[in-house]
Amino acid sequence: MTDNDYMQLAIAEAKKGLGLTSPNPAVGSVIVKNGEILGKGWHRKAGLPHAEREAIADALTRHEKSTLRGATIYVTLEPCSTTGKTPACVDGIIEAGIAKVIYGATDPNPAHVGGADAMLKKHQIKVVSGVERVACESLIQAFAKRITTGLPWVIAKTAVSLDGRITRPSGEGQWLTGPEARAEVHKIRASVDAIITGGKTVRKDNPSLTIRGEAHSAEKSQPWRVILTQSGKSSLPQDANVFTDEHAERTIIHEDKTLTQTLKALAELGCNSVMLECGGILMQQFLKQQLIDELALFIAPIFTGGPDHGFGIGEHLDHSQFLTNNSHQQLGNDILIRGILKKS
Repeated sequence: MTDNDYMQLAIAEAKKGLGLTSPNPAVGSVIVKNGEILGKGWHRKAGLPHAEREAIADALTRHEKSTLRGATIYVTLEPCSTTGKTPACVDGIIEAGIAKVIYGATDPNPAHVGGADAMLKKHQIKVVSGVERVACESLIQAFAKRITTGLPWVIAKTAVSLDGRITRPSGEGQWLTGPEARAEVHKIRASVDAIITGGKTVRKDNPSLTIRGEAHSAEKSQPWRVILTQSGKSSLPQDANVFTDEHAERTIIHEDKTLTQTLKALAELGCNSVMLECGGILMQQFLKQQLIDELALFIAPIFTGGPDHGFGIGEHLDHSQFLTNNSHQQLGNDILIRGILKKS
Protein backbone atom coordinates (compact mmCIF):
# COMPACT_ATOMS: atom_id res chain seq x y z
CA MET A 1 0.00 0.00 0.00
CA THR A 2 1.11 3.57 -0.71
CA ASP A 3 1.08 6.64 1.51
CA ASN A 4 -2.10 7.72 -0.25
CA ASP A 5 -3.74 4.39 0.51
CA TYR A 6 -2.95 4.67 4.21
CA MET A 7 -4.16 8.26 4.25
CA GLN A 8 -7.42 7.12 2.72
CA LEU A 9 -7.79 4.76 5.67
CA ALA A 10 -7.19 7.71 8.00
CA ILE A 11 -9.81 9.70 6.10
CA ALA A 12 -12.30 6.86 6.58
CA GLU A 13 -11.57 7.03 10.32
CA ALA A 14 -12.08 10.80 10.36
CA LYS A 15 -15.46 10.52 8.65
CA LYS A 16 -16.76 8.60 11.67
CA GLY A 17 -16.54 11.85 13.63
CA LEU A 18 -18.27 14.18 11.17
CA GLY A 19 -20.95 16.13 13.03
CA LEU A 20 -19.76 14.96 16.46
CA THR A 21 -16.61 16.93 17.24
CA SER A 22 -17.50 20.64 17.19
CA PRO A 23 -15.96 23.01 17.97
CA ASN A 24 -13.07 20.70 17.01
CA PRO A 25 -12.56 19.26 13.52
CA ALA A 26 -13.07 15.63 12.54
CA VAL A 27 -9.66 13.92 12.35
CA GLY A 28 -8.53 10.36 11.68
CA SER A 29 -5.24 8.55 12.15
CA VAL A 30 -3.54 5.25 11.26
CA ILE A 31 -0.21 3.86 12.55
CA VAL A 32 1.80 1.59 10.24
CA LYS A 33 5.07 -0.32 10.55
CA ASN A 34 6.60 -2.59 7.94
CA GLY A 35 3.32 -2.68 6.05
CA GLU A 36 1.31 -3.71 9.11
CA ILE A 37 -1.41 -1.52 10.55
CA LEU A 38 -0.72 -1.30 14.27
CA GLY A 39 -3.60 0.95 15.28
CA LYS A 40 -6.35 3.28 14.06
CA GLY A 41 -8.34 6.04 15.71
CA TRP A 42 -10.59 9.06 15.28
CA HIS A 43 -11.53 12.06 17.35
CA ARG A 44 -14.90 11.29 18.92
CA LYS A 45 -15.87 14.45 20.78
CA ALA A 46 -14.40 17.73 22.01
CA GLY A 47 -12.66 17.09 25.31
CA LEU A 48 -11.86 13.47 24.46
CA PRO A 49 -8.49 12.25 23.08
CA HIS A 50 -7.54 13.36 19.60
CA ALA A 51 -7.17 10.93 16.71
CA GLU A 52 -3.42 10.41 17.11
CA ARG A 53 -3.73 9.44 20.77
CA GLU A 54 -6.70 7.20 19.95
CA ALA A 55 -4.59 5.42 17.33
CA ILE A 56 -1.68 5.05 19.75
CA ALA A 57 -4.01 3.68 22.44
CA ASP A 58 -5.53 1.27 19.92
CA ALA A 59 -2.06 0.03 18.94
CA LEU A 60 -1.11 -0.52 22.57
CA THR A 61 -4.10 -2.79 23.11
CA ARG A 62 -2.54 -5.30 20.68
CA HIS A 63 1.19 -4.61 20.73
CA GLU A 64 4.00 -3.89 23.14
CA LYS A 65 4.99 -0.26 23.46
CA SER A 66 8.34 -1.02 21.88
CA THR A 67 6.57 -2.07 18.67
CA LEU A 68 5.59 1.55 17.98
CA ARG A 69 9.20 2.68 17.86
CA GLY A 70 10.12 3.42 14.26
CA ALA A 71 6.51 3.35 13.05
CA THR A 72 4.82 5.86 10.75
CA ILE A 73 1.65 7.69 11.76
CA TYR A 74 -0.77 9.02 9.16
CA VAL A 75 -3.04 11.89 10.25
CA THR A 76 -5.62 13.79 8.21
CA LEU A 77 -4.71 17.08 9.95
CA GLU A 78 -1.44 18.50 11.21
CA PRO A 79 -1.03 17.21 14.79
CA CYS A 80 -1.81 19.74 17.51
CA SER A 81 1.24 21.20 19.22
CA THR A 82 -0.44 22.99 22.12
CA THR A 83 -2.19 21.75 25.25
CA GLY A 84 -5.88 22.56 25.66
CA LYS A 85 -8.57 20.30 27.06
CA THR A 86 -6.34 17.42 26.00
CA PRO A 87 -2.52 17.03 25.86
CA ALA A 88 -0.68 17.99 22.69
CA CYS A 89 -0.66 15.15 20.18
CA VAL A 90 2.91 16.00 19.18
CA ASP A 91 4.03 15.03 22.69
CA GLY A 92 2.23 11.69 22.43
CA ILE A 93 3.89 10.96 19.09
CA ILE A 94 7.32 11.77 20.50
CA GLU A 95 6.75 9.68 23.63
CA ALA A 96 5.63 6.68 21.54
CA GLY A 97 8.88 6.70 19.59
CA ILE A 98 7.16 7.12 16.22
CA ALA A 99 9.75 7.89 13.55
CA LYS A 100 7.70 9.51 10.79
CA VAL A 101 4.57 11.68 10.63
CA ILE A 102 2.59 12.03 7.42
CA TYR A 103 -0.39 14.39 7.45
CA GLY A 104 -2.81 15.73 4.87
CA ALA A 105 -4.06 19.22 5.76
CA THR A 106 -2.16 21.94 7.60
CA ASP A 107 -3.75 23.53 10.67
CA PRO A 108 -5.97 26.41 9.44
CA ASN A 109 -5.34 28.31 12.67
CA PRO A 110 -2.61 30.88 11.85
CA ALA A 111 -1.40 30.69 15.45
CA HIS A 112 -0.73 26.94 15.22
CA VAL A 113 0.24 26.20 11.61
CA GLY A 114 3.74 24.78 11.34
CA GLY A 115 4.10 24.27 15.09
CA ALA A 116 4.02 20.50 14.82
CA ASP A 117 6.69 20.38 12.10
CA ALA A 118 9.18 22.34 14.18
CA MET A 119 8.68 20.27 17.33
CA LEU A 120 8.78 16.92 15.54
CA LYS A 121 11.87 17.73 13.48
CA LYS A 122 13.59 18.89 16.64
CA HIS A 123 13.26 15.30 17.84
CA GLN A 124 14.58 13.87 14.52
CA ILE A 125 11.11 12.74 13.45
CA LYS A 126 10.54 12.91 9.70
CA VAL A 127 7.54 14.98 8.58
CA VAL A 128 5.67 14.83 5.26
CA SER A 129 2.63 17.02 4.60
CA GLY A 130 0.06 17.39 1.84
CA VAL A 131 -0.74 13.72 1.20
CA GLU A 132 -4.38 13.59 -0.02
CA ARG A 133 -4.51 17.27 0.90
CA VAL A 134 -7.72 18.14 -0.95
CA ALA A 135 -9.70 15.30 0.60
CA CYS A 136 -8.31 16.09 4.06
CA GLU A 137 -9.12 19.79 3.71
CA SER A 138 -12.67 18.89 2.71
CA LEU A 139 -13.09 17.12 6.04
CA ILE A 140 -12.31 20.29 7.98
CA GLN A 141 -13.84 22.94 5.70
CA ALA A 142 -16.44 23.97 8.28
CA PHE A 143 -13.89 24.14 11.11
CA ALA A 144 -11.47 26.05 8.90
CA LYS A 145 -14.08 28.65 8.00
CA ARG A 146 -15.03 29.25 11.63
CA ILE A 147 -11.40 29.54 12.72
CA THR A 148 -10.41 31.95 9.93
CA THR A 149 -13.57 34.09 9.57
CA GLY A 150 -15.52 33.77 12.81
CA LEU A 151 -18.51 32.43 10.87
CA PRO A 152 -19.77 28.84 10.55
CA TRP A 153 -20.10 26.89 7.32
CA VAL A 154 -23.64 27.40 5.96
CA ILE A 155 -25.50 24.64 4.10
CA ALA A 156 -28.71 25.74 2.43
CA LYS A 157 -31.16 22.84 2.10
CA THR A 158 -34.32 23.15 0.10
CA ALA A 159 -36.67 20.95 -1.93
CA VAL A 160 -38.22 22.36 -5.09
CA SER A 161 -40.74 21.23 -7.65
CA LEU A 162 -40.04 21.27 -11.37
CA ASP A 163 -41.63 24.73 -11.54
CA GLY A 164 -39.33 26.01 -8.81
CA ARG A 165 -41.81 26.02 -5.90
CA ILE A 166 -41.22 24.80 -2.36
CA THR A 167 -44.90 24.51 -1.45
CA ARG A 168 -47.92 22.60 -2.73
CA PRO A 169 -51.48 23.85 -3.18
CA SER A 170 -53.58 24.10 -0.03
CA GLY A 171 -54.99 20.76 1.11
CA GLU A 172 -52.40 18.58 -0.63
CA GLY A 173 -49.95 18.19 2.27
CA GLN A 174 -46.52 19.70 2.72
CA TRP A 175 -44.15 17.08 1.29
CA LEU A 176 -42.62 17.51 -2.14
CA THR A 177 -40.09 14.70 -1.89
CA GLY A 178 -40.36 11.02 -1.03
CA PRO A 179 -39.14 9.08 2.01
CA GLU A 180 -35.65 8.41 0.63
CA ALA A 181 -34.98 12.13 0.17
CA ARG A 182 -36.39 12.96 3.59
CA ALA A 183 -34.11 10.34 5.16
CA GLU A 184 -31.16 12.05 3.48
CA VAL A 185 -32.20 15.36 5.05
CA HIS A 186 -31.82 13.75 8.48
CA LYS A 187 -28.29 12.66 7.53
CA ILE A 188 -27.44 16.25 6.63
CA ARG A 189 -28.93 17.44 9.92
CA ALA A 190 -26.71 14.94 11.71
CA SER A 191 -23.65 16.61 10.17
CA VAL A 192 -24.42 20.13 11.42
CA ASP A 193 -24.52 21.90 14.77
CA ALA A 194 -27.50 24.19 14.24
CA ILE A 195 -30.53 24.65 11.99
CA ILE A 196 -31.81 28.12 11.10
CA THR A 197 -35.39 28.79 10.12
CA GLY A 198 -37.80 31.73 10.09
CA GLY A 199 -40.83 32.56 12.18
CA LYS A 200 -43.06 32.17 9.13
CA THR A 201 -41.95 28.56 8.69
CA VAL A 202 -42.64 27.82 12.38
CA ARG A 203 -46.14 29.31 12.09
CA LYS A 204 -46.97 27.61 8.80
CA ASP A 205 -45.30 24.19 8.97
CA ASN A 206 -44.67 23.59 12.71
CA PRO A 207 -41.38 21.76 11.96
CA SER A 208 -39.48 19.73 14.53
CA LEU A 209 -36.04 20.30 12.97
CA THR A 210 -34.61 17.27 14.76
CA ILE A 211 -32.53 14.28 13.68
CA ARG A 212 -34.76 11.22 13.45
CA GLY A 213 -34.69 7.72 12.03
CA GLU A 214 -31.48 5.86 11.23
CA ALA A 215 -29.50 9.13 11.13
CA HIS A 216 -30.04 9.68 14.85
CA SER A 217 -27.46 8.38 17.32
CA ALA A 218 -26.94 8.72 21.04
CA GLU A 219 -23.51 10.29 20.47
CA LYS A 220 -24.95 13.24 18.54
CA SER A 221 -26.69 16.12 20.32
CA GLN A 222 -29.74 17.49 18.55
CA PRO A 223 -28.77 20.61 16.58
CA TRP A 224 -29.58 24.01 17.99
CA ARG A 225 -32.81 25.26 16.43
CA VAL A 226 -32.55 28.96 15.69
CA ILE A 227 -35.74 30.90 14.92
CA LEU A 228 -35.27 34.26 13.21
CA THR A 229 -38.13 36.68 13.88
CA GLN A 230 -38.72 40.42 13.82
CA SER A 231 -41.55 40.31 16.34
CA GLY A 232 -40.27 38.00 19.10
CA LYS A 233 -41.50 34.77 20.65
CA SER A 234 -44.93 36.22 21.42
CA SER A 235 -45.71 36.23 17.70
CA LEU A 236 -44.97 32.52 17.41
CA PRO A 237 -47.36 29.68 18.36
CA GLN A 238 -46.49 28.71 21.92
CA ASP A 239 -47.52 25.10 21.26
CA ALA A 240 -45.07 24.75 18.35
CA ASN A 241 -42.91 21.62 18.38
CA VAL A 242 -39.71 23.60 18.82
CA PHE A 243 -41.04 24.98 22.14
CA THR A 244 -42.80 21.92 23.54
CA ASP A 245 -40.88 18.79 22.57
CA GLU A 246 -38.17 17.07 24.64
CA HIS A 247 -35.50 19.19 22.96
CA ALA A 248 -37.10 22.56 23.74
CA GLU A 249 -33.93 23.71 25.53
CA ARG A 250 -32.14 23.47 22.17
CA THR A 251 -34.33 26.21 20.67
CA ILE A 252 -32.96 29.76 20.39
CA ILE A 253 -34.89 32.84 19.24
CA HIS A 254 -33.04 35.66 17.49
CA GLU A 255 -35.11 38.82 17.31
CA ASP A 256 -34.07 41.74 15.09
CA LYS A 257 -30.56 40.38 14.49
CA THR A 258 -28.81 40.62 11.16
CA LEU A 259 -27.99 37.35 9.45
CA THR A 260 -24.28 37.90 10.09
CA GLN A 261 -24.93 38.59 13.78
CA THR A 262 -26.82 35.30 14.04
CA LEU A 263 -24.02 33.38 12.36
CA LYS A 264 -21.36 34.99 14.55
CA ALA A 265 -23.35 34.12 17.67
CA LEU A 266 -23.54 30.48 16.58
CA ALA A 267 -19.81 30.38 15.86
CA GLU A 268 -19.17 31.72 19.37
CA LEU A 269 -21.41 28.92 20.65
CA GLY A 270 -18.98 26.45 19.06
CA CYS A 271 -20.93 25.69 15.89
CA ASN A 272 -18.71 24.77 12.96
CA SER A 273 -21.62 24.27 10.56
CA VAL A 274 -25.26 25.32 10.30
CA MET A 275 -28.10 24.39 7.99
CA LEU A 276 -30.81 26.60 6.52
CA GLU A 277 -34.30 25.11 6.42
CA CYS A 278 -36.50 28.07 5.69
CA GLY A 279 -38.82 29.79 3.24
CA GLY A 280 -37.77 31.35 -0.03
CA ILE A 281 -37.57 34.95 1.15
CA LEU A 282 -35.17 34.22 4.01
CA MET A 283 -33.16 31.89 1.78
CA GLN A 284 -32.91 34.69 -0.78
CA GLN A 285 -31.52 37.05 1.87
CA PHE A 286 -28.76 34.60 2.78
CA LEU A 287 -27.99 34.11 -0.91
CA LYS A 288 -27.87 37.84 -1.73
CA GLN A 289 -25.51 38.49 1.18
CA GLN A 290 -23.26 35.64 -0.01
CA LEU A 291 -23.55 33.85 3.33
CA ILE A 292 -24.26 30.41 1.85
CA ASP A 293 -21.29 28.08 1.39
CA GLU A 294 -22.97 24.91 0.19
CA LEU A 295 -26.27 24.03 -1.43
CA ALA A 296 -28.24 20.80 -1.00
CA LEU A 297 -31.06 21.05 -3.53
CA PHE A 298 -33.66 18.28 -3.73
CA ILE A 299 -35.62 18.31 -6.99
CA ALA A 300 -38.99 16.57 -6.96
CA PRO A 301 -40.63 15.35 -10.22
CA ILE A 302 -43.81 17.37 -9.68
CA PHE A 303 -45.39 20.63 -10.83
CA THR A 304 -47.19 22.36 -7.96
CA GLY A 305 -47.90 25.98 -8.80
CA GLY A 306 -47.46 26.64 -5.08
CA PRO A 307 -47.12 30.20 -3.76
CA ASP A 308 -43.54 30.04 -2.43
CA HIS A 309 -40.50 30.01 -4.69
CA GLY A 310 -37.37 28.32 -3.45
CA PHE A 311 -35.24 31.46 -3.44
CA GLY A 312 -37.87 34.20 -3.27
CA ILE A 313 -39.85 35.93 -5.98
CA GLY A 314 -39.43 39.32 -7.56
CA GLU A 315 -35.86 39.51 -6.31
CA HIS A 316 -32.65 39.74 -8.28
CA LEU A 317 -28.98 39.15 -7.61
CA ASP A 318 -26.20 41.59 -8.38
CA HIS A 319 -24.42 38.84 -10.29
CA SER A 320 -24.74 35.15 -11.04
CA GLN A 321 -23.61 32.65 -8.43
CA PHE A 322 -22.22 29.29 -9.53
CA LEU A 323 -21.88 25.90 -7.90
CA THR A 324 -18.54 24.09 -7.93
CA ASN A 325 -17.57 20.57 -6.86
CA ASN A 326 -21.03 19.46 -7.93
CA SER A 327 -22.46 16.04 -7.24
CA HIS A 328 -25.85 14.52 -7.87
CA GLN A 329 -27.64 11.53 -6.39
CA GLN A 330 -30.96 9.86 -7.11
CA LEU A 331 -33.05 9.20 -4.01
CA GLY A 332 -36.21 7.34 -4.93
CA ASN A 333 -37.92 9.54 -7.52
CA ASP A 334 -36.05 12.65 -6.42
CA ILE A 335 -32.65 14.10 -7.34
CA LEU A 336 -30.23 15.69 -4.86
CA ILE A 337 -27.73 18.20 -6.23
CA ARG A 338 -24.97 19.33 -3.86
CA GLY A 339 -22.21 21.80 -4.50
CA ILE A 340 -20.11 24.62 -3.10
CA LEU A 341 -21.23 28.17 -3.91
CA LYS A 342 -18.37 30.01 -5.56
CA LYS A 343 -17.83 33.36 -3.83
CA SER A 344 -17.18 36.44 -5.95
